[in-house]
Amino acid sequence: MSVLTPLLLRGLTGLTRRLPVQRAQIHSKPPQEQLGTMEVAIGLTSCFVCFLLPSGWVLSHLESYKKRE
Repeated sequence: MSVLTPLLLRGLTGLTRRLPVQRAQIHSKPPQEQLGTMEVAIGLTSCFVCFLLPSGWVLSHLESYKKRE
């Protein structure tokens, strides 16, 4: 390591301490209508069908994908 390395590192860390941190201004209001039980069930079912079902199909048929035909 050279003699200048600690000075350079000290200079770099000094710059990061002075930089302002930008934060997102996220504000939300309460929902206009509460979700019902049926709407939640439909949403969870559609997520299951769209994401978990295809991956389950691939995993269950993995051996047939490995075979050379």
